[in-house]
Parts: sequence; C-alpha cells; structure tokens
Amino acid sequence: MQRAAARVLRGARIPPVRARSAPARPPPRGLLYGRHGEPPAVVQLKDLEVAELGDSDVHVKMLAAPINPADINMIQGTYAILSPLPAVGGNEGVGEVLEVGRRVAALKPGDRVISAGPGLGTWRTQGVFPEENLLKVPSDIPLLCAATLSVNPCTAYRMLADFETLAPGDSVIQNAANSGVGQAVIQIAKASGIKTINVVRDRPDLPKLVERLMALGADHVITEEMLRKPEMKDIFKSVPKPRLALNCVGGKSTTEMLRHLQPKGTMVTYGGMAKQPVMVPVSAFIFRDVRLRGFWMTQWRKDHAQDQESLGSMMDALCELIRKGQLVAPACTEVPLQDYRAALEAAMKPFTSSKQILLL
Repeated sequence: MQRAAARVLRGARIPPVRARSAPARPPPRGLLYGRHGEPPAVVQLKDLEVAELGDSDVHVKMLAAPINPADINMIQGTYAILSPLPAVGGNEGVGEVLEVGRRVAALKPGDRVISAGPGLGTWRTQGVFPEENLLKVPSDIPLLCAATLSVNPCTAYRMLADFETLAPGDSVIQNAANSGVGQAVIQIAKASGIKTINVVRDRPDLPKLVERLMALGADHVITEEMLRKPEMKDIFKSVPKPRLALNCVGGKSTTEMLRHLQPKGTMVTYGGMAKQPVMVPVSAFIFRDVRLRGFWMTQWRKDHAQDQESLGSMMDALCELIRKGQLVAPACTEVPLQDYRAALEAAMKPFTSSKQILLL
C-alpha cells in the first residue's frame, strides 16, 4: 500500500503554491483646480499620477499641509504668481522622503522635507519634486511646527531682522496680531527681549483671544479702535514707542498705527487683508521722516537663491526656538484630506484664529 501510494504521489501534479498578492495601495490623491474661482467650488479631490523619478528628483509622501491666505488667492487667480492650470493647491507643508534619484546627495529616504518656495502643490498624498524645491528639516521638531515653518515664521523672522536694528527693550507694533505671522512675531520678539504691541479687530471672543496672545508672550493686545484713544499714552509709559510697525491690513487702522511710530521709524507692509490702500499723512514724511517698505517672502527667497548661508542660519535659528519651546505652531485645526471643503470654508471665514491643517 505504501509503495502504491508513493507511486501515486510521484505521478500526481501538485498545483504550484501562489504567493498572496499584497493589497493594492490607494492611488495618490490631491486637491486639484482646473480654473480660477472661489474655493471650494473649483477645487476637487482627484487621483493623481506620480511622475517618474528623475536623477535629481525626490519622491515624497506628504504628511500635513496648511491652508494659507496665499493659497486661497492663487486659486482665486488674484495672487502675484499663479501656477499653470490644472494645478494642485498648497504652497507649504511637510513630507517624508520615500525615494531619491541617483544624483540627489543632500536627501535620503526617511528625511523630513518642506517646500523651498511657492507653487509646489502640497495638498496631495504623494509627489515627485526636484531636489532644489525642497528643504530638509530636523525630525525632532513637532509635525505641525514643520508643516507651518516655511512661510509665516520665516516672514516674521526676516521682518524683525532686516528693516531696523532692534535691541532688547525696543518695541514693535503690528496689526493682524492673531494671524500666523502675528503669532510668530510675538514669540520671536519675546525670545529676543523685544516688546510687542499687538492690534486685533474687535470680536465677540476678544477676551479669549487676548488671553491666548498674552500666553504666547505679547506685552499688550489692543483693538483697532483703541489706536485712536488717549489711553494709548499709558502703554508708552512702560514701553518705548516702536521703531518698527508691521502691517498686514491697510486702510484707516494702518494709518492710526503709523501715528505711534517713532520718528525715522519703519513700517513694513506684507499683506492687505482690508483690501484698502495704505494712506499716510504728508506730515509723517516731512516732520517724522518715517519709512514705508514692503516685504514678500517669495521675493526674498528669489533674491537669496545663491545665499544658502542666510537661508540656513534663519532655518537653524527658527528650529532652535522650536526645540526650546519658544516658538510653537499657530492655533491649528487638523482636518482629514477628504474633508477639504469644510477646511477651505473655515479658512475663508472672518475672525479666523485657527489655521486649517490638511492631514495627508
């Protein structure tokens, strides 16, 4: 019987063992707009093709990306630079390197990276980007800090450093103090011993906002209406008049803010939320010799494209502040990518103090 069984087994055809196929990975997805208009109506969540990895390219898995005002303006078609259509939204975010081309030397799989400039299209789950469009960031800084590092903190850092030589005890006045840049200005100034006078719009939850900004290190938080009141003199009994004013609003409140600037002081405009011009009395130029300047982080990056030392020292300084707990991410609301419509709508609401972060 055993010999017969052996003969049967030798002659039998045993079917090959098939390896179990791995579950199919979901295709990369991203938020795409094919025409300019109002979000979220013109934005769609779609499957994307990942480009073939070139010698100088980096394949990145995106982790988190904020929704900034410039992102909205680019979709609307009103920003100074626009991406070719169709375009993936988002200019800022953090990702993890999956694979690098054979000529990529500064990055390796596992590294965390952020965008080095605008138009990267960060609202996607994966992407292949040229190495020159990415910056490596330390993996020991919190995810939300990395995701929001390349625009607002850099803008705040440069404006505090590049226009006036400020020393501990000096003061800065700024409007839109609850914005992402405003919150970064408060913290970077605090770490440098610089006082901040922070202007916000009146709102129903004003005490809560004041408490939050004071917790970040603000010295004074006032409303736009208070700029015109005699009580402002009380602030300047303990704080010197500012040598630097940072304007992100425009209109009458900016004119009132300018009145409190020291003679020969500088006002830097980096935004125009009120969509109104900056109006300056002739007397401010003649009798106080104030200076009006503008700042755009994108232009700074272009102007310093060959100056890696300035860029590196800025990023090192900001990351060190983050490690010390002296610079935290702005108030954020984390939103799954599929809920992008709600995130875009929330980002466009007035009196928004929480930045929408897409989790990818």
